This record gives sequence, structure tokens and C-alpha cells, in this order.
Amino acid sequence: MAYKDYYDVLGVNRGASDADIKSAYRKLAKQFHPDKNQGDEKAADKFKEIGEAYAVLSDPEKRKVYDQFGHTGQVPPGYGGGTGDFQGGDFGGFDPSQFSDFFQGLFGMGGRRGAGFQGGGGSFSGGQVNLEDLLGGLGGTQGRRFVQNVEGELQVTLQEAFTGSDEVINVDGKRLSLRVPAGTRDGSRLRLAGQAPGGGDVLLTIRVLEDARFDLDGEDLITTVDVPAPVAALGGNVTVQTLGGSGNLTIPAGSSGGRRMRLRGQGWPKKDGTRGDLYVRLNLTVPGGLTDEEKELYRKLRDLRK
Repeated sequence: MAYKDYYDVLGVNRGASDADIKSAYRKLAKQFHPDKNQGDEKAADKFKEIGEAYAVLSDPEKRKVYDQFGHTGQVPPGYGGGTGDFQGGDFGGFDPSQFSDFFQGLFGMGGRRGAGFQGGGGSFSGGQVNLEDLLGGLGGTQGRRFVQNVEGELQVTLQEAFTGSDEVINVDGKRLSLRVPAGTRDGSRLRLAGQAPGGGDVLLTIRVLEDARFDLDGEDLITTVDVPAPVAALGGNVTVQTLGGSGNLTIPAGSSGGRRMRLRGQGWPKKDGTRGDLYVRLNLTVPGGLTDEEKELYRKLRDLRK
């Protein structure tokens, strides 16, 4: 059973940091990925080898065991609590059954120490790795031997975030349907379990686009409504558009431009099922194209105000 130098496989020194190991792996995985080297058995073997090296060196416990016992090819009985079983956790998403005899012998796969392993599910250790960064946009999923989470952003309008919306996204050539819940806020995260290439998760950050009609301030909405000058002077009702439809706003007599009024319960949905408020700024308007009679009335009003 020949010794395998995992550091040499990844091209790093024995004191390499976790970041150095991850960077070296991602570079090599992109170069030798089966999708990019279809039909090349040597590239496939190299991809498997660097996956094995990364599965060991990216895990602090397995790396410690490798550094201490790798040259002997065997973990002494009683290591890690005297059970004779090395409790090695997962393998960063790789399938350990595909690894070399050296790995199987060192970590006990299929033998007396195999009970300690939990299989190859989950994402890469040390945080999420963006699929596009790793594979450089390679298409297809055939030949992958790891589970990889995919992260991205989904843009929705303020109206869609308010009411909820059904969306379809494309991940590595696969169309996925999802529901954006009503009341979703900017920066919210959605998770599509098991929908990424290789069985990983799709993790989406929601980005709510700015709206020309409304501003969102916490759980309240802010909008502006035009109010004819006569209505502002004498009082009356105006129609206000809301995200849920429309509402009536009573304008008190003598209202001035810039005044802010409130429509209760017409704001953003809250977690308790209620809603915030809608604040309405008044924008006084003067009609254009006045008739002679209207002009005369305005002149009389002007003279009276003097």
C-alpha cells in the first residue's frame, strides 16, 4: 500500500493554511473536472486524487491523523478514546468508497474502523464554495463525485415581495420553480434543498428592487399623492394607491403641501399577521389650461387673500 503525499497532490507545503488548501483544490478541480475532460481517464483519476487529498487536508481531525500516522499507513488501536475506531465525520461531500487503498487503510473504510464515518453528504467544509468560481461555468453534472451548494441572488419587485410570487430559475441548465413568500424582505434567504448539481442545496438571497411609488421604512410604506389646491383648501377625499389596491384619504381643510398623513394597516406585513402603516405625503397641484371663468375666480381669490 503505497504512501500518498496529499500535500504534493495539491501542490502546497505541509504548513499550508486552510485557505491555501481550498484555493489549490479549487484551481485543480477546475482544471481536471470530468465535464471539461470527457473521455480522459487520466484526468478523471487526477480529479479523484485531488478530491481525496482535499477531503483529508480540509478536515482538521483527518489532517491531524494523516500528519501523525500517514507514513505508517495505519492508525494505532485505541486512538481517539481507546475504541480502535477513528471517528472521522464526513468527507466534504466526496464519496470515500472511490478513494485509494492508502486512504481506506489509514482511515478504516470497510474494515474494523469503518463504523465511525457518516458518508459523503453535505457541503464542503470551511464554508460554502460558489459553483461558478469552482467550475468556471462548466455545463452538465455528469461525472461529479461531490455535493456542492450553489449560491446566488434573485431580484423581485417591491410588489412581488409584498404579495409573494412564483419564480423559475435556471441552475446549471436545470429549471427550478420556487415560491417567494408574501412579505419577503431584502436580504432574506431561500433554500432549495437537494436541488443543486450533485444533490447540494440552492441558496438564494432575495434582492428587492426600488419602487417608483413607494419607499419601505421598517414595516411602514411611504408614498406621495397629488392633491388639487381647492381640495387642500376646502377639504375633501382623494384616492391613494396602495400595494394591496387603493384606499380613500380624507384631506382636512387648509392642508399644505408636504403634510404627511397616515393610513393605518396599509403598510408591510408583520410576522404576527398584522401590517404596518402607509404614510402619505401631500403634493399640492394647480390645474393647467384654466378657462376664463376659472382664471377670474382665482383672481378674485387672490384679491381676497390680500
